[in-house]
Amino acid sequence: MEALKGVRILDMTHVQAGPTCSQLLAWMGADVIKFENPQGDATRGQLRDVPNADSLYFTMLNCNKRSITVNMKSAEGKQVFIDLLKKCHIIMENFGPGVLDRFGFPWEKIREINPKIVMGSIKGFGSSGPYSDFKAYENVAQAMGGAMSTTGVPDGPPFVTGAQIGDSGTGLHLAIGLLAALRQAEHTGKGQYVEVAMMDGVMNLCRVKFRDHQRLTRGDLSEFSVPTYKGMGDVPRAGNDSGGGQLGNAIHCKPHGPNDWLYVVVQEAVWEDLAKRIGPDVGMPEMATDPRFSKISDRRKNQNLMWTLINKFAEKYTKRELMAILNPLDVPCGPIMSTHDLATDEHVRGRDMWVELDHPQRGKWFNVGMPIKLSESPAKIERSPTLGEHTDEILREVLSYDQNKINSLKSAGALSAPPKKAA
Repeated sequence: MEALKGVRILDMTHVQAGPTCSQLLAWMGADVIKFENPQGDATRGQLRDVPNADSLYFTMLNCNKRSITVNMKSAEGKQVFIDLLKKCHIIMENFGPGVLDRFGFPWEKIREINPKIVMGSIKGFGSSGPYSDFKAYENVAQAMGGAMSTTGVPDGPPFVTGAQIGDSGTGLHLAIGLLAALRQAEHTGKGQYVEVAMMDGVMNLCRVKFRDHQRLTRGDLSEFSVPTYKGMGDVPRAGNDSGGGQLGNAIHCKPHGPNDWLYVVVQEAVWEDLAKRIGPDVGMPEMATDPRFSKISDRRKNQNLMWTLINKFAEKYTKRELMAILNPLDVPCGPIMSTHDLATDEHVRGRDMWVELDHPQRGKWFNVGMPIKLSESPAKIERSPTLGEHTDEILREVLSYDQNKINSLKSAGALSAPPKKAA
């Protein structure tokens, strides 16, 4: 049995944050009904690489879902929406502020229709506060949530991270909230409104930086390779420093291309063995006992020299060769893996994290797999739906409409865009 079998979700979300959440829940077995207007999720056509086919932007975020198209501007379409609300356990939306209200369905109305339903809402900055009406996108959320100010090098501009912590990170937070609220509703018979703001989600993912922000009120940050001091205020950008109690950095390896790097963490417990291995090759046979490095406090003070020596040692090796040297010494390390590295990696393929699928419009393509492994209900990844592919099926199976009613809805324009007016 799938973990969420029997849970039905009315998914009105679009683009990335919401679909990330609903796709994870679908992979866990929930029946996710992607409720689209007749034009469909905008990402179906964004960054399109195959003519007249859903884009990878859409397909990679909407697996295992069923699609229904409904024209919410028609009275008949609104009734379909109401009927689906009565049959679902969760409704999700990430519209701009006030969109559902203008359709006549604020949270109070939705709750009146189905008192047990859980409503998940993603907003850029939440529904309260002076930023609540601002628009947010991935990089805006990273900027305002603290990620950009702490990413990059001190004398350079702030950088966004390649990981979509604003969108996908918010989707993950929402999934946790929805499952908690669903469990409560099962016990109390009472649903609730679950809100996650993108800015809030990014702040949560930056919590170690807020740890350091408070530490700076009492002293410097000894593990940082850049200067810090008591009362500094802002946590600085510190490049590839580990940001934890142990020292870490990226080491450039041969042939010195853009991704020929190995990230290495120098734990106190491994220093002696590491120094004995590296020292002779860099002209420092006594490196392990050198007073500049013998204690962790000394290595913190002189870490730039330490990293220079480790980089000198690494010049003769590829990132995989260096990894093979360091692993037997129990030195935590990992190669900087490019998208190509990951798409062709045996470990990744073996864990079903790069999955081949077949789509009726675009043919063969790959999706990132399910990162959460459930032993009793492993995820089966299925392709994303074409626009409105399951409209009739959902009307029949979920709402028990007969064919005459479905035909009547189609004639009334409840399931399609209204005809364009003649010029």
